[in-house]
Amino acid sequence: MHSICASTTARSRQPNIIFIFADDWGYGDLGIHGSTFCETPRLDAMAGEGIDFQNFTVNHSVCSPSRTAVMTGQFPARNSVHQHFSTIEHHQRAGMPDWLNPEAPMLPRMLQAAGYATAHFGKWHLSNDQVPDAPLPLAYGYDEYGAFNLPSNAEEQMATSATCPRAVDFIRRHQHQPFFINLWLHETHTPHYPLSKYLEQFESLDEQQQVYAAVIAEGDAGVGLILDTLQELGLDENTLVIFSSDNGPEWTGKTRESDDASTGPGLGTYFSVGETGGLKGQKRSLYAGGVRVPFIARWPGVIPAGAVDRDSVITAVDLLPTFLALAGVDAPAGYQGDGVDIRTALQGKAFKRSKPIYWEWAPAREHPIVWPNHGIRYGKWKLLLNEKLGKAELYNIETDWAEAHDVAAEHPELVDLLSDKIQSWVATLPTEAPASCFSQFRQSSH
Repeated sequence: MHSICASTTARSRQPNIIFIFADDWGYGDLGIHGSTFCETPRLDAMAGEGIDFQNFTVNHSVCSPSRTAVMTGQFPARNSVHQHFSTIEHHQRAGMPDWLNPEAPMLPRMLQAAGYATAHFGKWHLSNDQVPDAPLPLAYGYDEYGAFNLPSNAEEQMATSATCPRAVDFIRRHQHQPFFINLWLHETHTPHYPLSKYLEQFESLDEQQQVYAAVIAEGDAGVGLILDTLQELGLDENTLVIFSSDNGPEWTGKTRESDDASTGPGLGTYFSVGETGGLKGQKRSLYAGGVRVPFIARWPGVIPAGAVDRDSVITAVDLLPTFLALAGVDAPAGYQGDGVDIRTALQGKAFKRSKPIYWEWAPAREHPIVWPNHGIRYGKWKLLLNEKLGKAELYNIETDWAEAHDVAAEHPELVDLLSDKIQSWVATLPTEAPASCFSQFRQSSH
């Protein structure tokens, strides 16, 4: 087995990197994670050929800020991205820019400068179609893209079903040079477009689970298409493939009559019945169910096959420094990242995190699941905090992986220590979004 650290010198070229980011795909929406009704044979097999990291978290509980963390290697609040990109009025209320600043540190641009062919396929949502003058993906360091949720000035809003086929085409055309693909699946976000062949496969389920399982099956098959293409072209042993999700599953509890697809034609959140695998919380929550998501890494001959890692504390901002290290390049001068290089963990070796993980959830309110406004993971401890509500909960993740037992009352000194760390971090964050990322239509929106 090759060493990851030596891979760029021991092999003929820099490794290809494909990062597959699903949407609202819960931790429990995998067969290997105990889904009660979904089937994911290709992802289960992918885990059998790599490592199933079970202690991975994203850096936000909704889509746009979670994706910002991947792109920048920085916690999203550092770039004033506090919620999802929506209308200009929404951004003004949230103290956000109208799009992610393309001048911010950007993973695809860094890899592009390192000689990679770079592409984005699938969901965008680092702006959206309600802001017509936002930059297109090319401004962020991509050579090529096919996407939806693009600004309305885009010539093409790609069909969601084209995501994986477009990526396959890119792989075929760039098989003789190192490439990086951000492949951001639509599944399992609304609106749902279940295919008849998968609906038939799950016809024994009730209608909610049938639709959801069909959507999961399509996403699973898309991952399989990518892996089959790599094998066909002989690229397996020089390609790192990672599958993950931007946040935990959606579950609104809507009735069939009140269902609203909201984001387009198709089926809506009545059919969003994802599972967390027993974790507390869901999308929009800083509890484990909102931010702990699948993370499967596969690289034949480099990453150990069939391993399960429940110990390594890794998170989404770690991708940028890790991918740069694999490419054999340093971050740009002056870059301030929040992540760490996790190549040791990818090799199946003991990994100890050297930096804390911070979370922010701006719309927190008095609610059993979404009340936490801030969170920190520090060593084995996770603190959830809402100062306005005067509420804090503390969890020992090493002994309480599902966050079922609040031990704040037993460790008041830890609550104080971690609360101070959160406040010190918040004090470093910008208080205003950059004016260069405001739409020209902002003033006229009043």
